[in-house]
Amino acid sequence: MNPKEKQIHFRTLILITSPKLADKAIKLFHTGSIPVQYQLRGVGTASSDMMDILGLGSPDKTLLVTILPKIFADKLLKKVKKELKLGTTNSGIAFTMPLSGVNNLLFRMLEKFTQDEDKPEMKKKEEEIVMGEIKHSLIAAVVNQGYSEAVMDAARQAGAGGGTVVHSRRLGDTEAMGFWGLSIQEEKELVFIVAGKEQKLKIMQAIGEKCGVHSEAKGIVVSLPIDTVIGIENDDEG
Repeated sequence: MNPKEKQIHFRTLILITSPKLADKAIKLFHTGSIPVQYQLRGVGTASSDMMDILGLGSPDKTLLVTILPKIFADKLLKKVKKELKLGTTNSGIAFTMPLSGVNNLLFRMLEKFTQDEDKPEMKKKEEEIVMGEIKHSLIAAVVNQGYSEAVMDAARQAGAGGGTVVHSRRLGDTEAMGFWGLSIQEEKELVFIVAGKEQKLKIMQAIGEKCGVHSEAKGIVVSLPIDTVIGIENDDEG
């Protein structure tokens, strides 16, 4: 095979776990010289009373995000599952998401790869194969502060098991917003939910109906494909 025809596929790997296990994961990443691009603080969506009943301790969560070639991402998932015992009570979840063709092209440029551009028909065929294998998706809802519980109430009624909330702050041109007569709350909450392909549409519709752009939550809901996930029942790693 011509070296120029080789393709490097990148993945975004996300780990959601307790702060203590996150520290352990970071050490594991550093051992393999794997950078952690983002480290975010979050909170589980189970109520404190339910956490106490289940003996799960603190609902605090840490999100670790890194980007690496798919072959290494697959190996790292296996190591993370083994070292953190993902899938057991109060351990966490980890998954990978394919990057877009644009991002792949950007990474090839940054890494000074010299392979030829993918042919359009081959790219389309590859996308069809990837989408056909997708069993889970990451649903992300961005709402005004104070509406994450409303998001999860709607999601659970549609079949979601749980989620993680990250507090954030909108960055933008407030003068431009005022010119267009838009009132946008700066403090935002991001709700992340991993769902199977059978539940994804129902969950997104439920969130949109209760917390969409026409509600006080001013929510925006998107989904991203997940190609490998560990830490939930019947995960791809067994």
